[in-house]
Amino acid sequence: MRRGVVDFTLDTGKVPPWLFQRMVRLGRSILWALRQEFGPAEILKRLADPVWFQSFGTVLAFDWNASGLTTTTMGAVKQAVNGIEGELGIFVCGGKGKTSRKVPQELLNWSYRLGLNFQPTLETTSRLTAKIDSSLVQDGFTLYHHNFLFDTQGNWAVIQQGMNLKIQRARRYHWYGSLADSQKLKSHFSLQSKNIISQVRFRSIVDLAAPTSQNNRRISLALVHHPKNLFKDLNLLERHWQPKNKTDQLLLFESPQKEKLLILAGNQNDFSPTLLQEKFNFDDVRRRLRPLVEKQPSCFFDLLIQPGIGGKTLRAISLVAELIYGAKPSYTDPVRYSFAHGGKDGVPYPIDTFTYNRTIGIIEKAIKTSRSLSLQEKDQALKRLLERPTKIQAAAAGGRSAPSSSNSAGR
Repeated sequence: MRRGVVDFTLDTGKVPPWLFQRMVRLGRSILWALRQEFGPAEILKRLADPVWFQSFGTVLAFDWNASGLTTTTMGAVKQAVNGIEGELGIFVCGGKGKTSRKVPQELLNWSYRLGLNFQPTLETTSRLTAKIDSSLVQDGFTLYHHNFLFDTQGNWAVIQQGMNLKIQRARRYHWYGSLADSQKLKSHFSLQSKNIISQVRFRSIVDLAAPTSQNNRRISLALVHHPKNLFKDLNLLERHWQPKNKTDQLLLFESPQKEKLLILAGNQNDFSPTLLQEKFNFDDVRRRLRPLVEKQPSCFFDLLIQPGIGGKTLRAISLVAELIYGAKPSYTDPVRYSFAHGGKDGVPYPIDTFTYNRTIGIIEKAIKTSRSLSLQEKDQALKRLLERPTKIQAAAAGGRSAPSSSNSAGR
């Protein structure tokens, strides 16, 4: 399963209708050419590849470093495939804002029309990928855009985006998989690849989806199965939480077995800055936990998808698991590669020129083989293709990013 993350500046504004219609027409031509050459599954793989998606969006005449590239490109894709889903072989659900919440109904509608028997699996996958990127990977970005794409063989892709108003950035998340991957995702949560690129990498976030957070998830589930201990630990946590400053002793706990005191304190370097700055409304946490402990989820997946259980509630349980039971989660941002930091010096690793060149080659071939575009339109698209990925590579190598245009789409 492939997964990628990309960051952008958070822009406002709207795309002119003439530009959007042009994006729809060019997008349909490229997607159709890809369908003829590689098949429907390859379209999903390409859209789930953050580098390919980035180049595709810029070829459609949108700024490569604008948050609106995601929402506008996917809006154009959804409109481009409208009416030709059967011939193209891919189906697009969801979108921005309220439209993102229509995915279950859209999946149900398509399952009736196509006679699919795996709609529940796809719906669960859609919910789970959104939950992971919003509640398990707690990087400060709030999801506001979610597209779920699939074909009749059960291959699927997810493209979703969140915003961080504090730093005025947007972050895009990519997923790709099959029905078999959907089952693995329910137990692993973190089937990632190296295709994770970003303009920002945080010093510390809470990543409960990471493999190194497995013990924290296990203890968290056990706490939910023993609500008396959980609520007792939360009461203990509430009494001793919130140090006056980062150099103070943090906590002094009595162990649940009352055998000894567990002392966690002293050096602020022992704890994540995220943990030290954590603030909780414990009454709200208890209120949300009560219906959860009554249901007694059988696994962490069942815990995660319960209605009303979000990042803050999971973080409170995780904190108990860490501070009282020693099950520390991952505090490492899953982003591995940054447009804005290094690359040419091999830090964190060299620029992947092979991927860039392959991306350019595939889109270039799709444009050239498209029968619905004029020679002038093909020449213009190829010119953008050859110019704009160069800007992305320059930014990856530590150069300046291209300025945003006035046509950037809003959140």
